[in-house]
Amino acid sequence: MNEASYLINTNKTIREAAIDLKISKSVLHRHMNINLKKLDYNTYLKVKNIFLEHNKIRHLKGGLATKAKYQKVR
Repeated sequence: MNEASYLINTNKTIREAAIDLKISKSVLHRHMNINLKKLDYNTYLKVKNIFLEHNKIRHLKGGLATKAKYQKVR
């Protein structure tokens, strides 16, 4: 539940939150998708909506990261 409230309050990605919480991405993802669903369904839905928003914009972030990488080289 602490991990879920952290994600909801900060709106961070799984990768960013895992680094901050000092756990692996796969463990955090499993906690949010499987364990949280059993514990508190309403909180699970909030976290799921955050994950869906991040999935919608991930191609944009990846494109910006690639652009920044190649602009540094030149």
